[in-house]
Amino acid sequence: MDELNRISADDHKKTPKNPIVIVLDNVRSLNNIGSVFRSCDALGAEGIMLCGISATPPHPDIYKTALGAEESVFWKYYKTTEEAIAELKNNGYIVFAIEQTTNSTSLIDFTPTKTNKYAFIFGNEIKGVSQEAINSCHGAIEIPQFGSKHSFNVSVTAAIVMWDTLQKIII
Repeated sequence: MDELNRISADDHKKTPKNPIVIVLDNVRSLNNIGSVFRSCDALGAEGIMLCGISATPPHPDIYKTALGAEESVFWKYYKTTEEAIAELKNNGYIVFAIEQTTNSTSLIDFTPTKTNKYAFIFGNEIKGVSQEAINSCHGAIEIPQFGSKHSFNVSVTAAIVMWDTLQKIII
């Protein structure tokens, strides 16, 4: 870590964060959860809300892909995603489901501003974001895709959305 000029997990917790929270809506794969932790650490997200059946640290399968990021990224568990969304809205976040819907906005056209805080909901690997969660959000965003499959892995999607948002507001 010293050779890479990386800070410790404790020091990372004290650094200013980017105005992004990730919400995992019933994500079942612990490896995906760990990977999202790692991306949140790398991109300086404020934290992760783990909802429903989404597992929580500590767990060896989360650690396998998080590589310690579960220690440096703030996280909280909620019984339901709607409970997490309500808290986010009460705290001034603009909340988007990352899902293909009839009214979704292309990520290409998503124009975040530096003055807002954002939360992004990512869904179950098979069922996606629940309709109840979608209905609670301010809107939906989808990533344009050009292949025969119409979805990315949930952890890949989270990294793409965070990076795209950050490059539009801070880079």
